[in-house]
Amino acid sequence: MRGTVFHYDENHDYGYISGVDGKRYIFGRKDLTEGMPLAKGLLVQFTPDDGTAHDIVAASRPSLPANGNPEQRGRNAQRHSTGPMGLWAYFLRALGDDYRNFTGRARRKEFWAFYLWFYVVLVTLFGFGILLNLAISGFDDGPRTSIGYIPALLFVLAAILPSIAVVVRRLHDIGLTGWFALLCYIPAFGAVAFLIFGLLPSQFGENRWGSIQAGVRF
Repeated sequence: MRGTVFHYDENHDYGYISGVDGKRYIFGRKDLTEGMPLAKGLLVQFTPDDGTAHDIVAASRPSLPANGNPEQRGRNAQRHSTGPMGLWAYFLRALGDDYRNFTGRARRKEFWAFYLWFYVVLVTLFGFGILLNLAISGFDDGPRTSIGYIPALLFVLAAILPSIAVVVRRLHDIGLTGWFALLCYIPAFGAVAFLIFGLLPSQFGENRWGSIQAGVRF
């Protein structure tokens, strides 16, 4: 079967191939031909087997957008797909490539990494805003302007869609429909629902939203 490389996490040695049948297949380094380079969008030929891909060979160069610099975009795609996925990397990916991904799965590490760094960045920007307001108004008289809070406000607005998407993917990972994300926005009960969804373990094996991510522990 033919397909394209959707993602590869070198740190945990797993990745996904989007097959021409519309399904995603999980693979590891052992499933690749020796010396095969990996890049997001790479067209490959593989043998499907119950949600996994084996005997993967490159079929062509990575498919790239028509506009822009192809060489630069190719380097960026490879760096994104083969780099180790730490907490900060998960956060950046959620804000970037996955900001409107409501169809995949998100393990607990990805979920908590996003919200950990979300609040770290938000508190940092808020603190910067306080200092900026004091600098504008004068430290003796106290802040008399709110202009310093604009960066924090813009960050929150930019993170609204990615924050919803990561909750939906977390629900998919535990085998629930993404519509349960609405429970997180119910006053009082929302915090409890958010905590439960974030702590429940990944559903074993493959479900309707894809295969379990390699490296997930139960």
